[in-house]
Amino acid sequence: MADKKISALTGATTPLAGTEVLPIVQGSATVKVSVANLTAGRAVAMAGGSFTDNITQSTAAKGVNFTANTPAAGMTSQLLNAYEEGTWTPAQGPEVTVVGTYSSTGTYTKIGRQVTVKIKLAGSVSIACTPFGRLLTDLPFSSAAGDSVGTMWVEGVTEARIALISGSGTTMYATAAFGAPATQVIITATYFV
Repeated sequence: MADKKISALTGATTPLAGTEVLPIVQGSATVKVSVANLTAGRAVAMAGGSFTDNITQSTAAKGVNFTANTPAAGMTSQLLNAYEEGTWTPAQGPEVTVVGTYSSTGTYTKIGRQVTVKIKLAGSVSIACTPFGRLLTDLPFSSAAGDSVGTMWVEGVTEARIALISGSGTTMYATAAFGAPATQVIITATYFV
């Protein structure tokens, strides 16, 4: 094959597979390198652009780093390194009394340290809880120290109440008692891990 200037070569018609080999000068010797190894282990900057596939985190605790932004006083982190969605079946708390069949569903979304849960607890005839009683003891993630609040709607009882996660752990408490004619409790709460 005759030597040609790069500008005289025909353009590639398919994306590179990474197995192609290029000649480069390293030191004073000409050596070959695969296309895949040109950027292996190197940080590659990108100004704008779009993605046609998922960005996959390769190492735990790494994520999107926002340290280029000026933080507010008291900032403790500018790294977003977690996102998760899921479901679980909340267990009946010890101070919850159910008449009939107990059923429960729960969904959660975790973004960084913040967890938002949506929970439905029901008794086919009725469901009740004592003041500051444990509604459930198995939140999907253990909460950090400090209280987190959310709204709780009790079907058959007209007022909204507050659900409270007290201290650290996976237990959710009701701040007020409720009972018959309630048949289901709908909870939306946000807390931090």
